[in-house]
Amino acid sequence: MKLTRAHTLTVLFILTCALGYVTLLEETPQDTAYNTKRGIVASILVFLCFGVTQAKDGPFSRPHPAYWRFWLCVSVVYELFLIFILFQTVQDGRQFMKYIDPHLGVPLPERDYGGNCLIYDPGNETDPFHNIWDKLDGFVPAHFFGWYLKTLMIRDWWMCMIISVMFEFLEYSLEHQLPNFSECWWDHWIMDVILCNGLGIYCGMKTLSWLSLKTYKWQGLWNIPTYKGKMKRIVFQFTPYSWVKFEWKPASSLRRWLAVCGIIFVFLLAELNTFYLKFVLWMPPEHYLVLLRLVFFVNVGGVAMREIYDFMDDPKFYKKLGQQAWLVAAITATEFLIVVKYDPYTLTLSLPFYITQCWILGIILVLTWTAWRFFIRDITLRYKEIRRQQQEHKYEKDKCLSNGDGLSSILDEQNGNKLRERKL
Repeated sequence: MKLTRAHTLTVLFILTCALGYVTLLEETPQDTAYNTKRGIVASILVFLCFGVTQAKDGPFSRPHPAYWRFWLCVSVVYELFLIFILFQTVQDGRQFMKYIDPHLGVPLPERDYGGNCLIYDPGNETDPFHNIWDKLDGFVPAHFFGWYLKTLMIRDWWMCMIISVMFEFLEYSLEHQLPNFSECWWDHWIMDVILCNGLGIYCGMKTLSWLSLKTYKWQGLWNIPTYKGKMKRIVFQFTPYSWVKFEWKPASSLRRWLAVCGIIFVFLLAELNTFYLKFVLWMPPEHYLVLLRLVFFVNVGGVAMREIYDFMDDPKFYKKLGQQAWLVAAITATEFLIVVKYDPYTLTLSLPFYITQCWILGIILVLTWTAWRFFIRDITLRYKEIRRQQQEHKYEKDKCLSNGDGLSSILDEQNGNKLRERKL
């Protein structure tokens, strides 16, 4: 049976009545903090139910459009929470986290991943490879699965590798601000870029290849005769309804080039926000809120990337950017503002001189290539085309004069060449 909005509105009405009934029956505790938290949770639940029923559908329809409407409403709730935190004092904002988890609101030391960077430590006779085993913690599979899912979102090998390598350069550049950015060279390039990130990107590309070759012909569950076929159909409900291959083509036009650069910038900023928010809000890396934020970005990021690609690929049909893409951009910006407000001293620590030189050189190279590819190269090509047409016109004119043709043919060719030059 198809779930309609009338059914979901009925569920919303029943939920509201149930909440009111429970509130009337039980005796209200005299704990102000408890009542406040319970009221906020109930309000969020009612808003989520309303949004799931009434929000506009996004580009995805599997496993169900209501699932993606739910994450759209969660985006609104999270953005409102960030704005609330932004308008608190630093001390009040950190202590407010105690209402979510009493163990929060306490300064936490950052772990230093640097130190002894020997792969084989001869000084440790018990275990010479102890430095490697110390790095093999729970964040290794998190890196792998994170980049596997990011590849499914971006659907482009080059963009994923650029973001992966760029983030390692950012860790090098900012290790004087956050101690946990200080890692060994082999931790940066072998464990992160090649093993965890590279393997995740490879598996993601293989999955994308399978999805692009898969036949998308759907059949109703009750029309399938065998139980094996029914179970297979249930599993495939969590795969895309149809497949769209992303072809970003950043060098095809200045608009697409700037859009791809903006996507990479927002991705990197969201990655940095993960570490800086933990630092300024005193959240340990293994806390469940950190994991929930990553799960949130996995769900909303896929929708946002699809909306951005549709807007770039066919702007005549998609007149404006999708709602989820705007919310993701707003959330990323608000998180960065919280970091700036809560710890401006850390962010304003000056970069080492050699790091500054490297970034200035990189920016100059990118700007130079942009100017050459989209301005100087086009002007040169147009000039060469005009020169070629002028030479052809001169050759035809000399040929007509030598053959004794009339002046009218020459004038017709001149007019035709002028029209072609105007079109160019």
